[in-house]
Amino acid sequence: MNYKHKSVNLPEIKATTKNKVRLYETPDGNFYPSITTVLSVRNKQGLHEWRKRVGNDVANYIARKAATRGTHVHHMCEDYLNNMHTNFPTEWEKHKKNFFAHILFKQLQNSVLKKINNIYAQECGLYSDKYKVAGRVDCIAEYDGIPSIIDFKTSTSERKDSYNENYYIQASAYAEMFEERTGTAISQIVILVVTEDGVVQEFVKNKIEYLPMLVDTIKDWKQKNEMVYNSNFLASASA
Repeated sequence: MNYKHKSVNLPEIKATTKNKVRLYETPDGNFYPSITTVLSVRNKQGLHEWRKRVGNDVANYIARKAATRGTHVHHMCEDYLNNMHTNFPTEWEKHKKNFFAHILFKQLQNSVLKKINNIYAQECGLYSDKYKVAGRVDCIAEYDGIPSIIDFKTSTSERKDSYNENYYIQASAYAEMFEERTGTAISQIVILVVTEDGVVQEFVKNKIEYLPMLVDTIKDWKQKNEMVYNSNFLASASA
């Protein structure tokens, strides 16, 4: 399958880190925290309890392993949607060296990736002057014929819908950023998960349900991180 792409002009944003805060500099010289950083303010009681139960060493090992696996699968999805498998088959073959990640990718390829087409952007920077946040989105494309924010995830086991709330808020933020930058409204958000057992989960939502949570989370994070909005802090970030 060859995927169609739509031409979208999105401004470049530059990433930087200041005092462990991930920031993006916009073309206008504004510094906005990443949406991932902002979402870190939300309750992570379940994660803390898991770390306490298994111990930090085991938790760190599992986290590193999961991150590596997720990165490999994400790159495969990105390259596949960019038609590398047909345009640069030799380069595409290199992905198969990551055997387990490639198996997981194949589960996505044989199911949900078939629902994607008319791709606006992949792995691109976005920002919002309205919400004063920024970030990098996995994929913006039509999913089942509907313009969508699409995020690819890997998981050790099947995920409950309630576990994905941060993902939904993040994707909703990207939808708002994309509309602000391009004028193209996107309401549908799609989280695609493949587990280590090869199970593919498809979560399709409407951003309208999560925008109030986005607003509340940004407000909460801003109150706890007022220094980020201090002019001296931002000036030092650009130095």
